[in-house]
Amino acid sequence: MKTWFGGIAQQRPLQHGATCACHSPQAQKLLARMEAGMSRRSILAGAAAGFATAGLGVASPAFAQASTKPRLLANVRIFDGASARLIEGRNVLIVGDMIQALVPAGEIVADADVVDCGGRVLMPGMIDAHWHAMLAGISQMAAMTADIPYLHLVAAQEAERTVMRGFTTVRDMGGPSFALKRAIDEGRFAGPRIYPSGSMISQTSGHGDFRMRADLPRTAQSTLSVAEQAGIAAIADGEAEVLRRVREQLMLGASQIKIHAGGGVASTYDPVDALQYTEAEMKAAVAAATDWGVYVCAHTYTPAGIQRAVACGVKSIEHGQMADEETVRRMADAGAWWSIQPFLADEDANVYPSPEQRAQQQIIAEGTARAVEWGRKHKVNMALGTDILFSPKGTTTQGKQLAKFARWYGAAEVLRMLTGGNAEILKLSGPRNPYPAKLGRIEAGAYADLLVVEGDPLADISVIADPDRTMKLIMKAGRIHKNTL
Repeated sequence: MKTWFGGIAQQRPLQHGATCACHSPQAQKLLARMEAGMSRRSILAGAAAGFATAGLGVASPAFAQASTKPRLLANVRIFDGASARLIEGRNVLIVGDMIQALVPAGEIVADADVVDCGGRVLMPGMIDAHWHAMLAGISQMAAMTADIPYLHLVAAQEAERTVMRGFTTVRDMGGPSFALKRAIDEGRFAGPRIYPSGSMISQTSGHGDFRMRADLPRTAQSTLSVAEQAGIAAIADGEAEVLRRVREQLMLGASQIKIHAGGGVASTYDPVDALQYTEAEMKAAVAAATDWGVYVCAHTYTPAGIQRAVACGVKSIEHGQMADEETVRRMADAGAWWSIQPFLADEDANVYPSPEQRAQQQIIAEGTARAVEWGRKHKVNMALGTDILFSPKGTTTQGKQLAKFARWYGAAEVLRMLTGGNAEILKLSGPRNPYPAKLGRIEAGAYADLLVVEGDPLADISVIADPDRTMKLIMKAGRIHKNTL
């Protein structure tokens, strides 16, 4: 501050002590947030510098066999992702990362690398319509307490395991998977194609609010929760906040938006029958997504939650096992998609510690069979996914769990839904579709994401449940990740 002596201004130091404003609780919280932000930026800057040091180009990955010449998969029986019958007498010609043609068996393709598949079945890589690339292979405790870079490293490891189970594409339904997607797309790591949602948008007390009771109340000076800092969830209340959080995910590159429209089992404080987000808030999310050319997915189980979401323009209902038949009719009339999971409370189910969570899980399991039957009856657009969450051991059952849908659909229909069928819901991303060529199909102009399997999955869907034994060749984008032919 300035003091005047004889008309001349002189500088006098400010008094600083325990009573100074910088020692107030509000100021200390603000400083803590600034330090956390700088630390996070330092991590990101260091990672970027590391990539830059590696060179301006991307080296050919050691994990996948590439070919500079066309590649011909010969001596195969083809499931094309649509037909219930195997196609005989055709070979598949691959150029770069795309299928160029199905050529008659016996036709010579000049200068092509020929892979003899020994009469086995060739099928498209599978698509999991509800996956959590960042959260499937790690425990909930680790997700909430570990350093954020550790989560990304574990996710990269699990991504490789995912593609080695035959899943070459996933629709990611919540988590900070943008960096992982980029690294996979650049060929730095093995992994599936990722359709990212980014942070799950949740109201206070909603399914994506992972804070503890001691963290309340939130004020303008409060720090973000661990889950929010990591990009797992974004808490938003009111139309303005919902618009902001949705737009943030769109800025990061979301191909669809995930909101929580009802309670769940994995979260601590929201009962499964709770309605979440008002119509105004939900319409705000849909408006922001629609303006960007993408769509909104809503986590909810109950008839009331589903009906509100569909009425507000949500295009994909995630779960929904407690739906009644009238609600299923409304979904069909609206042309909405129903992304459903094999929640059967069996040996492969997510494990929850509390009796209340296990009771909710049982109610949902009892509704799964009924939901599938009503979905079939009313011809709802159905997509199949696993939603394996916080379960490092459970990830190994990805194919096994989806094979369980053969109880209602039959093997051929399940296989179609896991390939060409699930590919249809991905098209809802419109101009934000990160992989605009055909997925889940074996035809000219489709991505060369392919599996050669031992046995006939159209007759016995359990073939997809044991990938280590049955999947002899795994190819993604024309690169061979596994070949034990």
